[in-house]
Amino acid sequence: MQTLALGVPALSRDRSEPRYAADAVEVTLAASGDAQAFERLYRRHVTRIHNLVRRMHGPDDSDEVTQDVFVRAWEKLGTFRGESAFSTWLHRLAVNVILTHREARGKRRNRFSDSEQLLTSAAARRTTPEAAMDLENALSKLPDGAREVFVLHDVEGYRHEEIADMLGLATGTSKSQLHHARMALRAWLD
Repeated sequence: MQTLALGVPALSRDRSEPRYAADAVEVTLAASGDAQAFERLYRRHVTRIHNLVRRMHGPDDSDEVTQDVFVRAWEKLGTFRGESAFSTWLHRLAVNVILTHREARGKRRNRFSDSEQLLTSAAARRTTPEAAMDLENALSKLPDGAREVFVLHDVEGYRHEEIADMLGLATGTSKSQLHHARMALRAWLD
């Protein structure tokens, strides 16, 4: 690992680094039933997963969904083959749990709307200057489909083809939802 001035480690994604090695060791132990090893994995990754859940799903029951992600990870740990970093595997598992959770709540039938009026009303400005919105609040005001596409594309870095596959929609719908989300957020945050 490289170090910068004053002994601060440089950021890199070298899989031989201790973090990846530590995850690999913890996953092996946890898969064999070591609950303490899984707890260490949980503590190492819970913040990132909770942020993903909150951004994709909204703040209402993000703690519960985050917990569901880790319960599912514990159940599926034996399927982790080590072909990617554990954090990558966990992230994909989290996206799947979030989508399943949303579907179970019955929101899927009304997620995507082509209505410009809905997006315009979601992005209406507050009338008082002291009620400035931050990004998290603005994201929570977006329609579900637009929020999911925005988070997956602009925050998490997925391509439209991947998003379309994950959400079960056309690539063009993904692009349209992203455009509408950006326009609504821009109106909120300006």
